Amino acid sequence: MTPAGKTPDADVEGTQSRAGTLAVEGTGIHKWFGPHHVLDDVSLQVASGEVVVIIGPSGSGKTTLLRCLNHLERIDRGRLLVNGHLIGYRENARGELREDSEAEIARQRREIGFVFQHFNLFPHLTAEQNIALAPVRVRKAPRAQALDEARRLLARVGLDDKRGSFPGQLSGGQRQRVAIARALAMRPRLMLFDEATSALDPEMVGEVLAVMRELASDGMTMIVVSHEMGFARGVADRVVMMDAGRIIEAGPPAQVLDSPAHERTQAFLSKVLH
Repeated sequence: MTPAGKTPDADVEGTQSRAGTLAVEGTGIHKWFGPHHVLDDVSLQVASGEVVVIIGPSGSGKTTLLRCLNHLERIDRGRLLVNGHLIGYRENARGELREDSEAEIARQRREIGFVFQHFNLFPHLTAEQNIALAPVRVRKAPRAQALDEARRLLARVGLDDKRGSFPGQLSGGQRQRVAIARALAMRPRLMLFDEATSALDPEMVGEVLAVMRELASDGMTMIVVSHEMGFARGVADRVVMMDAGRIIEAGPPAQVLDSPAHERTQAFLSKVLH
């Protein structure tokens, strides 16, 4: 893999962000799955405390981009820094990037919370045990302390009375809120949400979005892949539109959702907003 050689137009790629420390700085990111060019020269900056919602049709590269942000997928070309450090790679004296050690990658992932579409809770553990597991095993937190923190987080997501419940005893919305609490238990600096509400029944979507709104209001840096346009309009600092592996438009929600400049964005929104 070689470093990217150019910085794309900020107005097109959405690289302009609020002043402050950058949580994410990606430049010229490429990713292939065989012959399929999944990410094609993607560049994106996200400031600490910023909420960015990524929209676009299925297959546009949204989930792959999220997975690259914590090195669940390796980028094939470009540079990607998270919380000020190359994620998954280190640079040698010649400017070449080589994959980092598993231990260092695991250390970096501690600061990145990831909430998946399908919860991924351990079915044999209670809600509080699911939340406490990673702090005990990864951060070596005392078990009693981790369980206390798990109960505090369950209360934060409105599930204080479900701490002894197993995932099979919870609704989809409740399981997703436990998954959010589990991610928060690692005290991340960046939260990634990959279609966190798409697997839920419509009446359960609101309870998950309410937790995400609260996180945003508390200043959590968030990158959210979502088709929930109401959430994007009300919570996002910036909306990013992806299509065919590229960022084709980015800007404030009112600009992108109400007056999109790109015809592909216009076509996509005409289907999801009506």
